[in-house]
Amino acid sequence: MLKQDLSRCSLFQGFSDAQLRTLNPLLEYCHFPAGTIIFSQGESAQSLYILLGGCVEVIYKPYDGPALTVAKIIPGGVFGWSAALGRDVYTSAAVAGEMVEAYRLNGHKLHFLCERYPETGVVLLERLASIIAERLSSTHDQILAVLQNGMDHCEDPGRSK
Repeated sequence: MLKQDLSRCSLFQGFSDAQLRTLNPLLEYCHFPAGTIIFSQGESAQSLYILLGGCVEVIYKPYDGPALTVAKIIPGGVFGWSAALGRDVYTSAAVAGEMVEAYRLNGHKLHFLCERYPETGVVLLERLASIIAERLSSTHDQILAVLQNGMDHCEDPGRSK
């Protein structure tokens, strides 16, 4: 079932059977009921998640503002990549929007994969980098829109220009 699950995920498309077999013992199946906080912002970043089913909301809470949903992850997507980046803590929270099925990859196991199987690790890291860059671009646009909206509400309509 693992190969079929992973072949649906763009992160692993094009991986050989041998590469998928290498990944198999490193991945742990997990599931979360709707509404479950999978991890909190500021929590120790332990694992990267590959979503098989359900929906996950990635929520960022600025120090001085309201929480923002910065991404909605759908099946085939990846979240919790702070662990893959070697960060100490998650920079956002992840909440199950509905029943979630996922594979969890411990950050230390990912580093082991890259050291022991560099040809597989490099491809995986390149694809993660692409996903991260795309998400950061989307997050930037969402935060900019929130800031612009806030500035529009701060203008005094009675003030003459």
